Amino acid sequence: MFEDISSYLFVWEIAYSSTELAAVAGAFFFAAFVKGATGLGFSTTCLPFLVYAVGLKRGIPLILLPSITSNILVMIDAGSFREMVVRFRWMLLATVPGILLGLWFLDVAPAQEAVVVLGFVLISYALFAYFTPHLKLSYEMERFLGPVSGFITGVVNGITGSQIMPVMPYLLSLNLNSERFVQAINCSFTLSSFVMAGGFYYLGLLDLSALGVSALGLAFVYLGTKLGSVVRQLMSPSVFRASILLLLFGLGLSLLVKGF
Repeated sequence: MFEDISSYLFVWEIAYSSTELAAVAGAFFFAAFVKGATGLGFSTTCLPFLVYAVGLKRGIPLILLPSITSNILVMIDAGSFREMVVRFRWMLLATVPGILLGLWFLDVAPAQEAVVVLGFVLISYALFAYFTPHLKLSYEMERFLGPVSGFITGVVNGITGSQIMPVMPYLLSLNLNSERFVQAINCSFTLSSFVMAGGFYYLGLLDLSALGVSALGLAFVYLGTKLGSVVRQLMSPSVFRASILLLLFGLGLSLLVKGF
C-alpha cells in the first residue's frame, strides 16, 4: 500500500517542475482574483497563462476541479436550478456532442492549432464583453439558437477549455435577471466540466498528478477570490474590467502569434 502511494507521489513529482507548479499557482490566484473582482470566467483568464506554463493539453485538466467547485458553490446560492435546466435543456444536451467533437479535434490536431483557436476565442470574448451589444432575442429565436449555441460552445470548450463562447452572448441576449443568468451559465459550465473531465480521463490527460495540482490550487483560488472581492469594493469596476479585458485581448494576440 505504502509503495503504491509513494509511486503515485513520485509520478506527481516528476510530472511538474517547481517552476511549473509556481506558474500554475500564480495563474490560479490571478484568475480567481479577476473572477472575484470583475466576474470574468476563471478558465478564460487562467488558460492563457497555463498555455505558457505547461502547454494547452496539460493545462486544461488543471482547471477542471477549481471550475467545478466554484461553479457548484455559485449554483447553490443562485437558486432557480430546476427552472433553468428545464428551460435550457436542449442547449445543455447539445453541449455534450460538441465537447466530444472538440476533444477529438484536440487529440488529433497539432497543439498549435488549438492554441490559435483559443487566441481567437479570447479576442472575441474581450471585444464582446467590452462593447456589450444590447441584442435581445425573441422566444422563437431563443428556442432555435439554444441547441446551436450549446453545440458550438461544446466544440470550442473541447478544443480550448474555454466555456464562454458563444453561450455567454446567447444568454445575455435573453434579458434574464442576474440570478437566473448566473444559474443558467453555471449549469452549462458545470456540465461541460464534468464531460471534459471524463473525456480527458479517457484520453489519458487527467491523471493523479493533474488532480493533485488542481486540488492544491483550490487554496490559491480561494485566496484570489476573496482578495478580488475586496478590490471590487475599493475601485471602479468598469476601469478594472476594461484593464482585464485589454489584458485578455493582448494574451489572445500573443497566442495567435505563438500558434502561427
